[in-house]
Order: sequence, then structure tokens, then C-alpha cells
Amino acid sequence: MPGPQDPHRGRPRRDPTSGQPTLRDVAERAGVSAMTASRVLRDDPQVLPATRERVRAAADALGYRPNEVARSLRLGRGSGLVGLVVTNLANPFYSRLALGVDSVVAGHGLKTVIGNTGQDPDAERELVADLVARRVDGIIAVPAGAEQRHLAAAAADGVPVVLASRPPEGFAADCVLVDDFGGARAATARLLDRGHRRIGFIGSPPAVHTGTERLRGYAAALAGADLSVDARLVRQGQTEPAEATRAAAELLALPDPPTALFCSNNRNTIGAFRAIRALGAAGGPDVALAGFDDFELADALGIALTLVAYDSDELGRAAGRLLAGRLADRRSGAAAAPRPPRRIVVPTSLVEHGI
Repeated sequence: MPGPQDPHRGRPRRDPTSGQPTLRDVAERAGVSAMTASRVLRDDPQVLPATRERVRAAADALGYRPNEVARSLRLGRGSGLVGLVVTNLANPFYSRLALGVDSVVAGHGLKTVIGNTGQDPDAERELVADLVARRVDGIIAVPAGAEQRHLAAAAADGVPVVLASRPPEGFAADCVLVDDFGGARAATARLLDRGHRRIGFIGSPPAVHTGTERLRGYAAALAGADLSVDARLVRQGQTEPAEATRAAAELLALPDPPTALFCSNNRNTIGAFRAIRALGAAGGPDVALAGFDDFELADALGIALTLVAYDSDELGRAAGRLLAGRLADRRSGAAAAPRPPRRIVVPTSLVEHGI
């Protein structure tokens, strides 16, 4: 029984566009995941009878009705929508990725629907279930982690899935990646060429493919200079600039601090810059900075900065082309004998500011 502190619990949230209860309302009332509710309402025979009855009873009690998008697909028309699932809309990388995707799919008469997961796997599962329930023509996703069963389930249900920035885990799918390893190795090697031997690493959570590959590239560059990774100089898990600032400040406060920092993405580079600027304002030594992802105003920071650059728009365009190809296969009947998954790697280059 809901307490006074949660007066709205149990009430349908209502779809803001249609005023009707949502799939999530049905799932919550039935005590199942949104993906399971979607499978029941799509008459998936593999769902247990008891679960099917519970979900259908919840749908009836709430007055839930499938939306018109689903009806259109049953009549043989696509929804005309492509779902784009990203982890952090605050990061400019994802806006460029989205523009690249949209520029391609729009040419095929499709519109892009963007969903943000906040790097939360549970939010990602719900979002994918929602997109599948809305009968999107395809999904392009930047997965939050290695657990991708929900994406595999969507693909098994006939929804073309393309992954961007991170490879598929546990199922076959097209993907577009950045040369994370090569770019990180090149940037770290550039710091080594300038005489730095204590280079700190500030990176993404270990579960993130890009962070793991960029750490591997950093380690490979050190090994090439007969140096090993010093775990005391490695900080992982930062997703926002403020967290990276704290991590960089910790490294720079060590008794034997690094003379340079390599950051695995633009958010970490911005945070590390703030820590370096604060150290300089306090009369501390100069610290070299390198990072993955070029970003706007990087040339105006007033410090020597080496960045790994690549065309993030092209990452999106390539993902859009892969998805468009799969949709063309489905229309032509080629999906019955699908082509092997394709993997495209976008190259990187080094850009230097203030050097």
C-alpha cells in the first residue's frame, strides 16, 4: 500500500503524446521487465503462460492499447523511425554522432529518435524495449556495457541493430568503431618522445570498451619505451569533468607526481585541464596534457595540448549506412540469407594545440 511519501505510485504515468498508459506502466503493474511485457504483447510463444496472463491482465486493467506505429507495421508499413541509443548527451561527441546518423537515414525517408541512458544498463534495457515496442525500423546503439542480451533479443526479433563506438558482445551485429588502441598509443608515444617518463592515465569506467582499449594503447606505448604501467598513476571511472578534475588533482599531489597526463576522452581532458590550471596558478610545475577526442575551443586553453582526433560525424554516417543496408536487405528479401556482420574502423590522427 503506497505511503504518503509516494502518492503517485501505481498510477499510470500516461504517454505525453497520446494520454494513454505506457508499456512501462504495464510492466510495472505485472512485475516484469519492459522487454518481457513487450514480448507478451507481441505474442511471443516463448513467454511462460503465467507471465503472459499477468501482463495481459495488467494491460487490460490499465486500458493499455498498442500505438498506431505497431498497427502500421502489422499492415506492412514501417514506422519510419530509427532509434539511436547513446550514453551521455552532455558529451558533444554524441551530438556529432547523431548528426551523422540523421544525415544518412533522412535520405532514406527515416527519422531519428534519440534516447539517453546515462551509462545505466537498466535504463538502456528499458529504452531498447520501448523502441522495439514502438516498432522502430532499426536501432543504432552505443552500449553502456558488455551486457547486451537486450540488444541481441531485439536483433533476434527481426529489428536490425548496429553498434557504434563499442563492439557487440554475445551476438553478431554490424558495428562502427574508432581506432581506440592506435590513437591512444600514438598520443602516449608523443608524450614519451618529448621526454616524459611518468605519464598518468585518466580514463572511463573499466567496463567501457573505449576506455579499456585506450588504456591498452597507453600501456603499449609505455612498453615500447621499456616502461611498465604504474598502477598508482592510473585512475579509471570518471565520466564527468568534475570527477576527472579530482582524479587529476590526486595524481598531481603524489610525492612523485606524473609530468604528463593522458586522458581517454574529452570530458576527462577538460577536467584534467582544470586541475593543471589550478596547479599552475599555485606556482606548481608545468604538466603536459594529451587526450582522446578533439573538441571545440581546445586551441584556446593556453596550454600545450595533444589530442587524438577523428571524424565523429563519419562514425554516425557509417552506422547509418550499415543500418540502411540491412533495411534494404529486408525489403528485398535478402534477410533470409543475411550477409556476415561488418566491422568498420574509423582512423585517428594527432592534432596539437599550443605546441
